Amino acid sequence: MSTGKILEALVARRRPLRNAILVVMALLVVADLFKEPHYERFPWDGIGGFAALYGFVSCVLIIVVSKALGYAFLYRKEDYYGESEDRDA
Repeated sequence: MSTGKILEALVARRRPLRNAILVVMALLVVADLFKEPHYERFPWDGIGGFAALYGFVSCVLIIVVSKALGYAFLYRKEDYYGESEDRDA
């Protein structure tokens, strides 16, 4: 089976695949809640699910900060360059 056909099959079944991935991730977090920590270098290392929560919050924070920086430094108003002149007419 070629790579194109595999990708087409995955796109055709994207909802069930996404739901299955979400269920697996949720089960991993639940398993982490009940698993004895391997080591506790820091106090938060013993909290079940902390790594997943920390990763999620970090990802959301990166997105929010990058959007804020984009709007602050890159975004310009629609009329930033002034009125557009019709040179072809």
